[in-house]
Parts: sequence; C-alpha cells; structure tokens
Amino acid sequence: MGIEFIQHVNIRCAPGDLAAIERFYLEVVGLQRGPRPPNLRNQGIWLYLGAQPVVHVTARCAEGFVQAEHQGSVDHIAFQSKDAAAFAGKLRGMNIAYEQSNVAGAGYQIFIRDPVGTVLEFNFPNSEAPA
Repeated sequence: MGIEFIQHVNIRCAPGDLAAIERFYLEVVGLQRGPRPPNLRNQGIWLYLGAQPVVHVTARCAEGFVQAEHQGSVDHIAFQSKDAAAFAGKLRGMNIAYEQSNVAGAGYQIFIRDPVGTVLEFNFPNSEAPA
C-alpha cells in the first residue's frame, strides 16, 4: 500500500454552524458546494475544489460547540495557492483578520480562521510576498 494524496478533511460543527461555514468556504476560500451522499447519518455539506470534494463538513456537535480558542486536534489545513496580493486584498475587503509569514524556501503564507476556529494556511511562492 502506498498513499497517493490526502483526499479530504472533515470539519465538525453544530447544525446551526453549517450556513456560516458554507458561506465562508465559498466566498472566502473559493470552494464550491457539490453532491454529498444522501444516506449519511449526520447533516452536512461537501465542498469541492474542481471535481474533488476536499472539505467535508459534518454537523455532529451540540449547539454552542464553537469556542473562542479552537480546541480541535487538527492544528491547520493548508492550501497551495496563487495570487497572494489578490487574496490579501479580498480578505481586507471582507474585514477578515489574517496573519502572514514569509518562510525562505517554504513560501509566503497567509493564515485565517474559519467560523469554528479551524486555522487555514494559504501557501504562495516566496516571490509573491509583499516587499
């Protein structure tokens, strides 16, 4: 057996968080909502990057699960990205706070949090870092 790639991540939330999470991943991240098997046990959504459902969201927590400090075991989810300036401008225009880092040899990174506190890392080429 050999691993080929990470297929998807699953974010858990309360049912009342689904709409905010969907809106965030569509409007901020740029994913699209797509088909999800109808026979799954919990309410949820699948969010696609092209033809691949890369983020699964499952409503299996009690309302109020969202915490000021995210306490999940997953530290962050990273996306290989392009056009850092446009993305940073979009975040500023939407009043979304972000942190940034330019790691030599690893890339220019922008970090944001989703509505349930999951950290998202967007990796760009070092050459796209602001001066």
